Amino acid sequence: MTERLVVVGASLAGLRAVEGARKAGFTGAVTLIGDEEHLPYDRPPLSKAYLDADEKPDVTFREERHLRDELGVDLRLGTPAEAVDPADQAVLAGGGEIRYDALVIATGATARRLPGTEGIAGVHTLRTLDDAVAVRAALDSGARTVVIGSGFIGSEVASGARKRGLPVTIVEAAPTPLVRAIGEELGEAVAGLHHRAGTDLRCGVAVREITSTAGKVTGVRLADGTVLPADLVVAGIGADPATGWLAGSGLDIGNGVRCDASLAAEGATGVFAAGDVARWHNPLFDEVMRIEHWTSAAEQGAAAARNALDPANAKPYSTVPYFWSDWYGSRIQFVGVPGADEVRVVSGDPETDRFVALYRRGDRLTGVLTLNGQSVVMKYRALLARGAAWADALEFAARRAAARAGT
Repeated sequence: MTERLVVVGASLAGLRAVEGARKAGFTGAVTLIGDEEHLPYDRPPLSKAYLDADEKPDVTFREERHLRDELGVDLRLGTPAEAVDPADQAVLAGGGEIRYDALVIATGATARRLPGTEGIAGVHTLRTLDDAVAVRAALDSGARTVVIGSGFIGSEVASGARKRGLPVTIVEAAPTPLVRAIGEELGEAVAGLHHRAGTDLRCGVAVREITSTAGKVTGVRLADGTVLPADLVVAGIGADPATGWLAGSGLDIGNGVRCDASLAAEGATGVFAAGDVARWHNPLFDEVMRIEHWTSAAEQGAAAARNALDPANAKPYSTVPYFWSDWYGSRIQFVGVPGADEVRVVSGDPETDRFVALYRRGDRLTGVLTLNGQSVVMKYRALLARGAAWADALEFAARRAAARAGT
């Protein structure tokens, strides 16, 4: 009988696990362990709304009273988990053991840092609330900004800088932004957003070093010898699953906690994983995936908790991956999986600020990219969830085009 649920990781997936357990009728003890002092908060706004020049939004999900009194959660904030012993069913945190009958690992991911920049003021990642506070303060003070990496985080930081009228340069080693996620052709299309906003985008360029004086950043030296002056450098170069504390546990933690389709960790009883840290078999695409997306983290947290509490009736978790990013007042959205045999623009024009592109593998629709296509992207996500054929997706696009044309 499950009497004690422990959730490690007090972010979105962890919070949804706690809420999912209570919604499922679990009345036993629930412990939520988090390494930050903050209450669970929403991360996407940290690089979006939080960096706007306007008033800072409140990103906290729930008040402490709600968690402690209404959900009956034993909150252990500011208490990094140090180890787990699956055989003894115990988590070591804060110098003591916390025993569980069911465990959900939701420790997320850790932002990669630029080598050799430890102790240099003005060099940041953007993953936590404390990171966002520091980056926003630098932008508010008019910092000359260099962003390393043209992915979602880096591009959103650049957007925040340009909204204040500040000069900003993005340095990207790949040939275009988001090339691994959306391909080179449409990477060039979204690069147009940077160019039109006045951002200095430099692709195919490597960083040699971060320069500093008296412990404060002064610039970024590129491989060609160019030095970009900077008061603020933000590294948006990806993240790694936070699994270091699981070393020696016997779990498979290569690129995340390896799980089956129900999110049960392989090699341990009663242990499940959710969110950025989980690497699981997605039945919908018949692929092993690790997804760093808000929607998946929320869904997985609730699913992992339900399955952990009733493993005999655990249900597979499948999803159509979905991400979005806001650049300069435009929204980029992608549903599905990257990589394709063909990419076809079915609406709008990649040279403008509005288009829809479909991705094909074999005879199946596998992905959809939209720029300012909020009205249609979830309709395509529904097609993907049904395993739509390529021909069906093209027919759907043609019907929408005809409806817009009034024919």
